[in-house]
Amino acid sequence: MQTSAATIDSHLASGRPVYGLTLGFGPLVTFEADSEDEQGNSLISHLGTAQGRPLDPEAGRLVVWLRLNSMRKGFSAVSPEFWQRLADLWNAGFTPAIPRDGTVSASGDLQPLAHAALAFAGHGEAWVRGEGGQWSLAPAREVLAGLGSEPLEWPVREALAFVNGTGVCLAVSLLNQRSAVRLVRAISSLTARLTDLLGGNPEHFEEGVGQARGQVGQLKVARWLRAELPAGHAREERRPLQEPYSLRCAPQVLGAVLDQLDMAGDVLTRESEGCTDNPLTYEGKVLHGGNFHAMPVGFASEQTGLALHSAAFLAERQLGVVLNPTTNGDLPIMLTPRAGRGAGLAGVQISATSFISRIRQLVTPASLTMLPTNGWNQDHVPMALNSANGVGEALELAWLTVGSLALATAQLAAITGRAGQATGVWAQLAEISPALEADRPMAIEVRRAAELLRSHADTLLTDGS
Repeated sequence: MQTSAATIDSHLASGRPVYGLTLGFGPLVTFEADSEDEQGNSLISHLGTAQGRPLDPEAGRLVVWLRLNSMRKGFSAVSPEFWQRLADLWNAGFTPAIPRDGTVSASGDLQPLAHAALAFAGHGEAWVRGEGGQWSLAPAREVLAGLGSEPLEWPVREALAFVNGTGVCLAVSLLNQRSAVRLVRAISSLTARLTDLLGGNPEHFEEGVGQARGQVGQLKVARWLRAELPAGHAREERRPLQEPYSLRCAPQVLGAVLDQLDMAGDVLTRESEGCTDNPLTYEGKVLHGGNFHAMPVGFASEQTGLALHSAAFLAERQLGVVLNPTTNGDLPIMLTPRAGRGAGLAGVQISATSFISRIRQLVTPASLTMLPTNGWNQDHVPMALNSANGVGEALELAWLTVGSLALATAQLAAITGRAGQATGVWAQLAEISPALEADRPMAIEVRRAAELLRSHADTLLTDGS
């Protein structure tokens, strides 16, 4: 960091222009800048225009960590002393409240990051974690005082390095990608449970099927499914040789989803390890470029969204299999024990259908909505945070779809007399959703089932992968 800062100082001493230091911001780059003392405050102030609910504390902390990591790479010309003050506050738990809406993610996530910077300067709000672990919002100045710190004054170079980056869309996308992988694990486990309860054909998941194709994700999911099925499981005579695609092709679908998520994860990991600032120093030179443009993050986010939709839709279609006598082995329609007097899981299915429709709206690629802005300076913008926010909302609905399928699995076990044999997470699921004897509201059960599988997603599969 010290070498990078010295490079900028040398460049300035020679009288050469530097964006944001001797020149204005954005389309105002053709004008001379004010004094450096005024520039830092001007930058974060004029960008403090974001709106919407603040990001969750986990995301907010990751945002700041990502900016710190980018700034420490030695390309950003930031003061090591100022960087250390930021890092110390982060380590002490300071977590700015960052609004989620209002950036196009082209010069990085300028507006949300400006609000993070403003919080360090004592403006706006910050998250506070109580003794019980619950988070709440408080004035940032009060939170800083509670940590024994005065509000920071942002020098222009440090302010520019902090806000000129992809940290917000990247943080949200990283968390989304991780949640989507866990979603696939949960659906894989439910697929095996349904295959067991229905007496479906395990041949669909044989190693040879995957080896013939050679797709890594398919082989992995099939291995999960085989490990989850009880030893000696065989197709029951009443079941078809070939199950509907939502069961038979689960390794192919969920495996492809995993492969896409892995590719997206690789892009996001590389982004988290790089420097997304402007201008940069490199080998003694000051370079004006565009690493802050979040197109890699935007595409990775959209890839995550499209993949999670396929996984959620598979779960919704499996729900359809379980509730239809044509495909569930002539069990009662909607798994109601009181056909005509009760409707069983009819409401659950309709809500799941709505969830899928909404997911499709939310994961429509945000890059298709690009608009030029900033006086035509930012004439190509990725809308990466818009994408990540939509994918995050879609994930919540995808988990509710999983919860809906889990309820059907619990009722299937009950109606076939298998609920009492359940162990582990399936026994907990039976407690959440006991056998239907009469219609009852099931919204809370759906949420509890979704949370059960979400909280156990990393340990559901017995092969430990």
